[in-house]
Amino acid sequence: MVVQKAKGKVTFVLEPPVNGSKIFVAGCFNQWNATADPLRKQKDGTYRKSVELAPGQYEYKFVVDGQWLDDPSSPGRRANEFGTLNSTFAVER
Repeated sequence: MVVQKAKGKVTFVLEPPVNGSKIFVAGCFNQWNATADPLRKQKDGTYRKSVELAPGQYEYKFVVDGQWLDDPSSPGRRANEFGTLNSTFAVER
């Protein structure tokens, strides 16, 4: 899931159960780089990563130990050229 905390600041949250030692978020905001933005495990068992983004529409996926996964908590999805779905969200002005 994506949580917008303040103007332009969003937090990606992956809820348990998650089986993986290396978890990242990749999307159009980081040129789909599968290792640019690692999530960190929190005390509550979730994995989180906060980033600053300009207002607009975004697509993303989680990468868990090299496997690309759409966000199970995302209400928005868009088909991609690989025949799978990307999760979507908007950053408000």
